[in-house]
Amino acid sequence: MQRRDDFNERRKKFDGMSDEDLYKYFWELTGRVVEPLLELGRKNTSPSIERSVLLRMGFSSPDTKAIVNGCIDRALMGKGAGHVVYRLARAKNIPIKEAGAMLVRGEGWDEAAALFKRAGGK
Repeated sequence: MQRRDDFNERRKKFDGMSDEDLYKYFWELTGRVVEPLLELGRKNTSPSIERSVLLRMGFSSPDTKAIVNGCIDRALMGKGAGHVVYRLARAKNIPIKEAGAMLVRGEGWDEAAALFKRAGGK
């Protein structure tokens, strides 16, 4: 099957567009393509993804497992395990590693959960 050469026909909608208009149109299309991917990322996660995030935050593998399991037990997975650690650290004004260590020890979970119940959970 040979592709029909319709380039000149398809490009007519771009006639008269300035470089700035083309730039804006490009980013509009890019946004439409990427938005579904971002939405999937916002709404879907898994324990392995959350452990990977925590590993990149500097936690050990056993610690990541404990934190992720704690998030699962408290229905916080949708918030993101790294986000839970970060929000707790920020609320207590302590380093992220210290907040994670608290969670690994089983401390601070009630406070962490409460942080996501305030202000719509953002």
